[in-house]
Amino acid sequence: MSKRVAVLLGGISSEREVSLVSGNAVADALNSKGYDVVKIDVGNDLSATIDALTPAPDVVFNALHGRYGEDGCIQGTLDLLNIPYTHSGVLASAMAMDKPMAKRLFEQAGIPCAKHVIASREAVLAGDVMDPPYVVKPLNEGSSVGVQIVSNGESNREMSEAEWSFDDKVMVEKYIPGREITVAVMGDRALGVTELRTDDGFYDYDAKYTEGRTTHIVPAPLPPSISDTAMAHALLAHKTLGCRGVTRADLRYDDTQSDPGNLIMLEINTQPGMTPLSLVPEQAAHVGIEFGDLVSWMVEDAACGN
Repeated sequence: MSKRVAVLLGGISSEREVSLVSGNAVADALNSKGYDVVKIDVGNDLSATIDALTPAPDVVFNALHGRYGEDGCIQGTLDLLNIPYTHSGVLASAMAMDKPMAKRLFEQAGIPCAKHVIASREAVLAGDVMDPPYVVKPLNEGSSVGVQIVSNGESNREMSEAEWSFDDKVMVEKYIPGREITVAVMGDRALGVTELRTDDGFYDYDAKYTEGRTTHIVPAPLPPSISDTAMAHALLAHKTLGCRGVTRADLRYDDTQSDPGNLIMLEINTQPGMTPLSLVPEQAAHVGIEFGDLVSWMVEDAACGN
């Protein structure tokens, strides 16, 4: 008999719409590979989700993004239900979503990260808490949700109470000039390096999910030593947090001051998108792994616990 796979999609985070696209693409691909697939649109009612997982499927494909789907919450529920699931476990998921914690661990492992401070929204609104340019980020969001770049002479008015629906504490991080690159990791293997070029130089939420806004260059036109280091950093970050399955590391390559330049780790994503515009399927395809085989591998790699 084919494995019964429950695809969790939707969710209640700010990334719900992206999750729906990812989950539907995954479900279609798994169906084409012969799996018995059921889709579960996850909402606020946890008991309804648990009911939908009864009787238990063989595997859960977690296609949720953002809070409650990517931060260890749903992973803990699935551990209690003893249902194997894709992507990382509770601890790795929680640490990756907590940007300050992840950066602390990366730095201890020898991965360069941008300097940052944690400040209250009121302090950031009152004035610069570090010399601009800098980046303001929510502490626990993905897909660049809420990220703002503040340049010289600009204000932070967008962080008014009406505009800012995140926590009262924010990360203020030194802006790193240069190029946006990303690396997918699949198990114990870094797949490659992609450079992302946007029409306004900022790879924000709209640039990620609006067709035509961003050019993906695979493989990235980088010095071989930089590409090798980027993949090594991504794999080390994956292992440092104890991730499993597929992750994606986002980095900046600053080639503005020196040759060959410097790599700075921004963050690791334990639930990378599986949309038609997503980076992990694109990198997998570049090394000969088509989308159906990628998600099938993720299902077979599923596990409980950390």
